[in-house]
Amino acid sequence: MESVTIAEGQPVSGVCPFAKTVIAVDAAVAGWWPNKLNLKPLGKAAPASVCTSKAYADSLKKLDVAALKADLVTLLKDSQDWWPADYGHYGPFMVRMAWHSAGTYRTFDGRGGGGHGNLRFAPLNSWPDNGNLDKAKRLLWPVKKKYGKKISWADLMLFTGHVALEDMGLPTFGFAFGRIDIWEPEEDVYWGQEKTWLAADRGGLGEKLEKPLGAVQMGLIYVNPEGPGGVPDPALAAQDIRATFGRMAMDDEETVALIAGGHTFGKGHGAADPSKYVGPEPEGADLEQQGFGWMSSYQTGKGADTITSGLEGAWTAEPTKWDNGYFHNLMTTEWEQTTSPAGATLWVPKAAPEEVDGWRIVPDAHEAGKKHLPVMFTTDLALKADPAYKIISEKFHSDPAAFADAFARAWYKLTHRDMGPHARLLGPLVPPPQIWQDPTPPPPKNLITRAEVATLKTALLACGLSTGELVRTAWASASTYRGTDYRGGANGARLRLAPQKDWGANEPEALAKVLAKLEKVAADFNATSAHLVSLADLIVLGGCAAVEAAAKAAGVPTLDVIFTPGRTDATAEQTDAASFDVLEPSADGFRNYVGAAPPMSPQAMGAPAEGLLIDRAAMLTLSKSEMAVLVGGMRVLGANAADSNLGVFTDKVGTLTNDFFVHLTDTALEWKPSTAAPGTYEGCERTSGAVKWTASRVDLVFGSNSELRAIAEYYACDDAKKDFVADFAKAWTKVMNLDRFDIKDAAGVERSLGEAANKPTGCCDIV
Repeated sequence: MESVTIAEGQPVSGVCPFAKTVIAVDAAVAGWWPNKLNLKPLGKAAPASVCTSKAYADSLKKLDVAALKADLVTLLKDSQDWWPADYGHYGPFMVRMAWHSAGTYRTFDGRGGGGHGNLRFAPLNSWPDNGNLDKAKRLLWPVKKKYGKKISWADLMLFTGHVALEDMGLPTFGFAFGRIDIWEPEEDVYWGQEKTWLAADRGGLGEKLEKPLGAVQMGLIYVNPEGPGGVPDPALAAQDIRATFGRMAMDDEETVALIAGGHTFGKGHGAADPSKYVGPEPEGADLEQQGFGWMSSYQTGKGADTITSGLEGAWTAEPTKWDNGYFHNLMTTEWEQTTSPAGATLWVPKAAPEEVDGWRIVPDAHEAGKKHLPVMFTTDLALKADPAYKIISEKFHSDPAAFADAFARAWYKLTHRDMGPHARLLGPLVPPPQIWQDPTPPPPKNLITRAEVATLKTALLACGLSTGELVRTAWASASTYRGTDYRGGANGARLRLAPQKDWGANEPEALAKVLAKLEKVAADFNATSAHLVSLADLIVLGGCAAVEAAAKAAGVPTLDVIFTPGRTDATAEQTDAASFDVLEPSADGFRNYVGAAPPMSPQAMGAPAEGLLIDRAAMLTLSKSEMAVLVGGMRVLGANAADSNLGVFTDKVGTLTNDFFVHLTDTALEWKPSTAAPGTYEGCERTSGAVKWTASRVDLVFGSNSELRAIAEYYACDDAKKDFVADFAKAWTKVMNLDRFDIKDAAGVERSLGEAANKPTGCCDIV
């Protein structure tokens, strides 16, 4: 897999989005490409007829996958004069495009990845590491034009890589469709605070690398192929590799398989010094270039004269064929350092080897009869220099079948990691659920009925748990959901399993007592009922019952919180604990919880609590008003962590009133920083100076920020009490069902409950 062109870019005015409580991607784009056309005044709407959500799932049903695959195979071998194919086959080029589309995924916040076709937009379309991939996408245009709405760009770019691997001889593991295109850059992705392309102001290696970033330098997918900061040290490169691949949930074996598998194909391109010949990236190119970038003035600028990474050469003797040549060359050859024609550091055999079974001497990509020595990058030699990587490399060298299987599985994970649970995957090529997809057992055919739901609500309200305990537990279960990679949520009841049961935000001792009582309610019910209730359903139902009871206490007896059964309980064997642990909240403003800050996290770097709340709300796909109403409601319901009084602006805890907003906007109060508890605030009566309420930064931001205050004032009005209750119930239901892909369409938009699968007649409208 080819990597980055080493060249500096333009200064950028962006800053860390968390430190300033803003997302600075726009500032970064403006700094790198000051002449970029601003389309924001026109809004964010896609074409009116575009296929989104369920419409795309319906379009995919009309897609002839076999015909599409045949067209792609033809394309791979149809070399174009305007951008000639190396070795007469575009396969390696398309694998690189798919890799770089998916490879931006990172586990800490679930952002990045190929799930929305983001490679088409800035800044990714112009990252140095993505040099010349604009040509790969343009080569695909005739296929996209032919199939139109039947396949998204996001699916097409990834599927082309899949087809390329198969056509070059790899037995692939599977493929899923279902990625839906975006129509503008994702503005909430923080790629780093550096002001120069390829700068590495990220704190260093391993845990010193700033979170949530996944790459060691600005504009890279992973690591510098020449070594850390360009230093050709394979052992240090291994540290970079382990840190960055680990941040996309790859273990050592998957990492070795991916690097070796990617470098089994294709070549690097470094015909000459890029600083002398290569023009601006696509976003900085002139209008007449029509979206092309990196135009080269070196001789023909293409084919044998191509400049991309500056690293020139191929790793194997047959760069368009799946074989074990990479490990044969790596493990049986002594390598010495040299430089490419572009001046980039790479490695060649110490002594020019004689051709042995066709493994070592590499044919020229364009000129018949011309031969070259194989090359390795510093990052390739890391697989031999690092003791753990070396053991795996030796295994794959001696067992080609194990290597092929490991690469196929790791490639499937790489290209599907950000798509979420198996239920979201579409098409005829989807393999069985994998552990990293957080699988859950299938729902029973016959779910609990309306009458049984009513019986369970009564039992839950009588089991000795408070409103706050029921609400807090349901929230702890459901609010792990991340809209970035569709992970987390209440389905599976992983709240009762490690690591989630031991998270600080969930108060392990208190949680254990609550779960014990809920398990007894479930056991008593299941012992006598014709239908079984899962603990996952019961946890959510407990929160719903508590909200209804709290609304009744507030004078709204008719509130029915929507509950849709069908969740199941995952086992420990179905839970990848290490991977799931990244979902742990170090802060949760909805529960007024602030815990220990993980090293190099936004919180550790000074992000304010209100900034962390906004990011968490974004993960839950909430609007400003949904965020506000949930915070206000959970405060009066007594759902704060450790039963804290911060923000509980009511004398009727456990009653679903609009008191939080009423007292927040009360002009008879004056707010001051607390001297007794740093970081908190006291609401004092202006007349007497007596402390009436205490609050956190999260609470007060709804009164200080003008946009949030407008919402707070709306809900504080005398005639807004019922609106507040109704809106809280809607937002609550949304969070409880975020991971219910069995009742949602391909985009995660909830269908009407009457469309939910396996729902008994009369149960689909439990409202």
